[in-house]
Amino acid sequence: MRLILASTSPRRRELLTLLGIPFEAVVPLFIEDVTSAVPAEQQAMTFAIGKARSCLPSCHDALSLGSDTLISLEQEVMGKPVDLIDAEAMLRRLAGRTHRIVTAVALVGPEPTACEVRLATVLVAMKPLEEAALAAYLRTGDSLGKAGAYSIQGGGATLIERIEGDYTAAVGLPLRLVAELLHLRGMPCPVDIEQLYARKPYPNWNRFGS
Repeated sequence: MRLILASTSPRRRELLTLLGIPFEAVVPLFIEDVTSAVPAEQQAMTFAIGKARSCLPSCHDALSLGSDTLISLEQEVMGKPVDLIDAEAMLRRLAGRTHRIVTAVALVGPEPTACEVRLATVLVAMKPLEEAALAAYLRTGDSLGKAGAYSIQGGGATLIERIEGDYTAAVGLPLRLVAELLHLRGMPCPVDIEQLYARKPYPNWNRFGS
């Protein structure tokens, strides 16, 4: 059976490749509409399922994997910044505080009603605000296209003090959960997942441990 990754994210493609399972990346026909009125966990699961299901009509007899990542700071839900001004505002709110990265993964198909969804949460403690470091990071443009306006696998790591949880979930695709879902559908992972987590073969993974 074919495996479809319903994502345009290069980070998710890179992470899924680490599991050693052949897959095809397909652009999901699903529009995310982030709102502060709904908990991040619920929105992330809804978006992950929506992305996965949107690819099934063009990918018959396939399993479709969707994922979504949101930032939750107390009651505020953060998606991707619309521009650098928005990115700066987000990072200023996050500085010196602990927030949650919420990543949902959904495996759908071959029938649209067949769906499994899992959720991973990572706590992230950000360093106190340093104007020079913030300005330098914003100049890289790395904030754009990232939930919460930073990338833990890239330059945004310099703004982070520590994390608690699965590093791959913080990047955008919790590999342990994905391996579990695929195993349930009869698609076992050829890579030893514990050895993979011990090797940490992804940028900044060793820096943050888990």
